[in-house]
Amino acid sequence: MEPISTTVAIAGGGPAGMLLGLLLARAGIDVTVVEKHKDFFRDFRGDTIHPSTLEIMDELGVLGRFLARPHQEAHEITAEIGKESFKVADFSRLPTRCKFLGLMPQWDFLDFIASEAHAFPGFHLMMETEMVDLLEQGGRVVGMRVRNAAGMRDIRAALTVGADGRASRVRERARLEVMELGAPFDALWLKLPATPEDPTGPVGRIQGGQFFVMLYRGDYWQCALIIPKGGFSQLKAEGLSGFRSRLRAVAGFARDRVDSIASFDDVHLLTVKVDRLRRWARRGLLCIGDAAHAMSPVGGVGINLAIQDSVATANLVVPLLTKRRVPSLSQLDRIQRRRNLPTRATQWVQVQVQNRVLAPNFKKQTTPRPPLVLKLLNRSSWLRQFPARLVGLGLRREHVRTPLRAAEPSASATAAE
Repeated sequence: MEPISTTVAIAGGGPAGMLLGLLLARAGIDVTVVEKHKDFFRDFRGDTIHPSTLEIMDELGVLGRFLARPHQEAHEITAEIGKESFKVADFSRLPTRCKFLGLMPQWDFLDFIASEAHAFPGFHLMMETEMVDLLEQGGRVVGMRVRNAAGMRDIRAALTVGADGRASRVRERARLEVMELGAPFDALWLKLPATPEDPTGPVGRIQGGQFFVMLYRGDYWQCALIIPKGGFSQLKAEGLSGFRSRLRAVAGFARDRVDSIASFDDVHLLTVKVDRLRRWARRGLLCIGDAAHAMSPVGGVGINLAIQDSVATANLVVPLLTKRRVPSLSQLDRIQRRRNLPTRATQWVQVQVQNRVLAPNFKKQTTPRPPLVLKLLNRSSWLRQFPARLVGLGLRREHVRTPLRAAEPSASATAAE
């Protein structure tokens, strides 16, 4: 098939790839995003929309349309240890327009970003199209080879971006070195029915050495049972009744609904990994989001970091591409240097929680005593703003610096230039 020529080729239609595509297209840059699935409907993905992401929606001028989509708003986060409940984060004091954590299924979020991006002539989205290899010329990445129902096709680009998640084929084909930080647990995602009497904020529960997270989705709860690494086969061996008993012990107010789990087909395993690339870029290539740094589910901040990566990337490459200049390797390295602090600091905190809180309690199978910090947070709404800042804003927030050039023709650069 005839090759496609574009300025930026992005592998992966997740939050990082889609938002970067929107940012580039609205700035007049020709961009092609490839996504291997036929749609965005894949359940049990993170669906937290952080206040910093809502700020980005505001800076893009689309916040009103975004909030018109069905969503829930969490103004605080609660932790439950045994029979005691603690308020641990309060978003009401954040220096943002939206002082809450948004909860929206990721497919709705991605569908919204796609609909906004399609308004710009330089945005091209190829669904059911899988990246299979990188194109290289003289030691430089000049695009990628993709496959769909029509066959193989080359996409040539001035810049290729890997935003294809923690199992990134881009970083594998680019032979980028991965630093494994390890994770002692996996997560089992499942649904439990919701009732009108339920609370609506995110809930984290610790009971008898088990950890359970609940995210409100209107008519049901999206739940995660944290289990020791590789422990799903043992749970299956205990049978469905044994699994339901485990859920009853840790599900709190939803314990009477665990019979809604009809089989293990209703339970989805997320294999947790925490890693990062030693170097995110090669000549002509950049990895961002989980492709550059797979995050633990601890804190639910992976999407936030991926989106911040996209904004930082657009802010750097748009001025270059607008002038028909191809970003050099040293310029791409600047993106990693800017995003290293929030990435490494967040992963450090996640690993500490994994190794010091989760792993020891898996072994003890007991309910820990509530630490003093939880008691202090529960007593003071002023103190609760600080965990809210860490979760809701993160470190080194990015702001949209790219222009809106909807009326101008798409700027186009080629690898040859």
